[in-house]
Amino acid sequence: MAVKMRLTRMGDKKSPFYRIVITDSRTARDGAYVDKVGHYNPIANPAEVVIDKEKALDWLKKGVQPTATVKNLLINEGVIEKPAKLSPSKTKVRKSKK
Repeated sequence: MAVKMRLTRMGDKKSPFYRIVITDSRTARDGAYVDKVGHYNPIANPAEVVIDKEKALDWLKKGVQPTATVKNLLINEGVIEKPAKLSPSKTKVRKSKK
């Protein structure tokens, strides 16, 4: 079972509010989850991020993989350290025709 730390959408139409949850990667985005770690409100100015650091670190030690967005939120909140390079380049360099 692949377990992920990801966002689940809450809130009304055009006013999103997200929970940061631990869930099986095969479940639906807004489906059942194992544990709630925090929440993220992008509408607030500045954006409101609340993360239970102890829970998040405990789950990360157990091998939970955060999604890219959740990883950025964890880095911004100081839960995990920023690596030298977040991820490898997604684009391939094309050879020029000469």
